[in-house]
Parts: sequence; C-alpha cells; structure tokens
Amino acid sequence: MTCQHLKETTEPAPLSAYEDGCPQCHAAGNHNWVHLRLCMTCGLVACCDSSPARHMSAHHAAEGHPVMRSFEPGESWRWCYEDEQLG
Repeated sequence: MTCQHLKETTEPAPLSAYEDGCPQCHAAGNHNWVHLRLCMTCGLVACCDSSPARHMSAHHAAEGHPVMRSFEPGESWRWCYEDEQLG
C-alpha cells in the first residue's frame, strides 16, 4: 500500500528555533529530549517518541498533521501517523 500523505508532502521551513533542542521541552525547563522531528505540514520542531514528553506525537494528536520527518543531521526519513508508514 502506498501512502498518499508521504507522496504529497513538501519540505516546510522550521517554525521554531531548535538550537537548544525541543522548544517545548526547553520552555518547560526540561532538557531530557532525545531526537528532534519536523512536522511536514506546519514546520513545528518537536521531540520524538523516545523522549519523555513525546511532543511531536502530541502535535499530531492535537492538529491532525499526518507526516513528520527526522530533524537529526544526516537523516531524512519520514513517518505518516495516519497510515503508519515509513517513507
């Protein structure tokens, strides 16, 4: 099965600064994020599911934006929450 969401995504510009890690974690005074992710719909930068706060999954649940990608140096894989497919 081919995921249409993965086919249709384009690269947005990041909306938030991320030099210090996950902006939401940083704002809450937490520094225990693991990896960063980029929402392919709006450009939000947030922490991954291996991080305690799981901000990118929370963003998907709240906003319904279907695709995120790794925002780690050297990585470009994408994940569709709706179809649970890697792209």
